[in-house]
Amino acid sequence: MNLIARKRDVSQNFADRPPTAAATEPGAPMFELIELMFFAYRDFVGDADHLLVTLGFGRAHHRVLHFVARCPGLTIAELLDILKITKQSLNRVLKELIGRGYVAARPGRKDRRQRQLFPSARGEALALDIAILQSQRFVRVFGERPEGARAQAIDFLLALVDADGRDKVAAMTGAGPAAGQQR
Repeated sequence: MNLIARKRDVSQNFADRPPTAAATEPGAPMFELIELMFFAYRDFVGDADHLLVTLGFGRAHHRVLHFVARCPGLTIAELLDILKITKQSLNRVLKELIGRGYVAARPGRKDRRQRQLFPSARGEALALDIAILQSQRFVRVFGERPEGARAQAIDFLLALVDADGRDKVAAMTGAGPAAGQQR
């Protein structure tokens, strides 16, 4: 049978799977959460992907541009620490962003051997356009949820971060006890 010609309703296929061990059993995989996290991430970044592809950029470009725009003057070492990627991976993406005028690299103020990264006006505008696009999804979702859902989401997402990096992420993002009080 030609697999390409055969159309499958994936959601139906998932529903027809035999039941697995309940997620409440010790050690049982939490498939529903794993899969929901995947689909939520897919759709969330998909909003940005549609815009980025028109510029010839991908998700890696978005990640770099986002943090450079949010933290102007960030060093390459700091960006590598945030993204947890290799210098080789970053160099390719950063070279494109610099070459196309979205990011500028300047010698460090304290240590001239370091390179600090700054968004150009063009880079700031793109980062903001993407942030607004993604925020629209949050506005819609939190508008459909009960009061306090934003704070719960912040708490949940922060708890997913490894414990040894949680304080650093909370400080960088502004996430904390009062951060999610708005709906």
